[in-house]
Amino acid sequence: MKSKKIVYFCKECGYESAKWMGQCPGCRSWNTFVEETVSPAGNTPLKKAAGTGKVSPVLLKDIDAREEGRLSSGMEELDRVLGGGIVSGSLVLVGGDPGIGKSTLLLQACRNLAGENISVLYISGEESLQQIKMRADRLGEFSDSMELLCETDLGTIREIIEKKRPKVVVIDSIQTMYAEEAGSAPGSVSQVRESTNVLMQIAKGLGIMIFIVGHVTKEGNVAGPKVLEHMVDTVLYFEGERFASYRLLRAVKNRFGSTNEIGVFEMGEGGLKEVPNPSEYLLSGRPENASGSVVTCSINGTRPILVEIQALVCQTNFGIPRRTAVGTDFNRVNMLMAVLERKAGLHLGTSDAYINIAGGMKMTEPSIDLGICLAIASSFRDFVIPDSVMVFGEVGLSGEVRAVSMADQRVQEAKKLGFETVILPRVRKASRKTTEGIELVYVSQVREAIEFFRKKI
Repeated sequence: MKSKKIVYFCKECGYESAKWMGQCPGCRSWNTFVEETVSPAGNTPLKKAAGTGKVSPVLLKDIDAREEGRLSSGMEELDRVLGGGIVSGSLVLVGGDPGIGKSTLLLQACRNLAGENISVLYISGEESLQQIKMRADRLGEFSDSMELLCETDLGTIREIIEKKRPKVVVIDSIQTMYAEEAGSAPGSVSQVRESTNVLMQIAKGLGIMIFIVGHVTKEGNVAGPKVLEHMVDTVLYFEGERFASYRLLRAVKNRFGSTNEIGVFEMGEGGLKEVPNPSEYLLSGRPENASGSVVTCSINGTRPILVEIQALVCQTNFGIPRRTAVGTDFNRVNMLMAVLERKAGLHLGTSDAYINIAGGMKMTEPSIDLGICLAIASSFRDFVIPDSVMVFGEVGLSGEVRAVSMADQRVQEAKKLGFETVILPRVRKASRKTTEGIELVYVSQVREAIEFFRKKI
């Protein structure tokens, strides 16, 4: 009988080595190697999924280039992030913090699909059938098209899927699955990699839509090897503060759609509720006639979202002023404050500055630069930017306001929500037509935007 051997795997890229190394030769990451015990069975080739059969090369001209068929999940926000619906034979990874609502999101999608007489198989390796039933009762009635299975052995799961041939399968979670061929403990690098490989074969071979739930590390990445994200077709992250009501579903990889789309949900007693107009939702409760507050617009995929930027600038009590940014890039805020000090005459060297994106949204698009600058100037000079004004534009190191993409969509979103004035880059003036019912103010320097409001005081 052959004895087990010890190998080392990189947690980031899955690189295998016979000895421990400080830096991975594959991805150049430091201190990512973990020790695992592998049995000789790990070299046994994996069984192919039924339906794969023999393969042979095909001429490119003979391939049907029609778009993949998509299936609606019954949740418009989820369909938006997926690129218009669930693609047949796709493998989707859903990651997020514990308790954020990953299982609830997929259970609601399964409920909608089963209601359309689409066969669904929900496989859980973490909860019992009774626990899933209790959560399902809070979401509403389920049809007979949905079946539950509590199992972690991938061999058994594969046989059941090949026998039942469901249209949609949910695996909750990939870290609990166990492939006998891997020969290591569940949740290890090799187990996660081999388990995903088996599920990928099933999805492609049988044309089944498979959703995989993945745990995340303290850095916010999906636990396991980085190769896991390369193997799947789509990677979705479910984000938000655990004790807040809102949730964001963001695509970071999507072979069938945009990687910048987001879906907004609100967590309630009856599960997740879609937020079709996140701009209105995020601007609710905005203070009236308050300095340091301005509304800007950011584009996520094809969706314009209006958010409120808040700034508080006050005299520091320490030798080094404190700067804090919540919801946006801290280093970019420091850069914009340097531009304001040098190009706009705001002496911020002795002031503390606190920047916040209201509603808990995370925005890194350069188009919010002008909004950050005006919020800081409004708080520092103590003047009020009217509630009917929306601004957007990128700010360069010379203080210039640069053009951003999809300006028309941003203006239309502001008009839809009742804004009367939009401050935007002057370089967009030649390519834009006059929009009825809203005033467009073009600026080329951040100083111009500040003086525009100070003249109105």
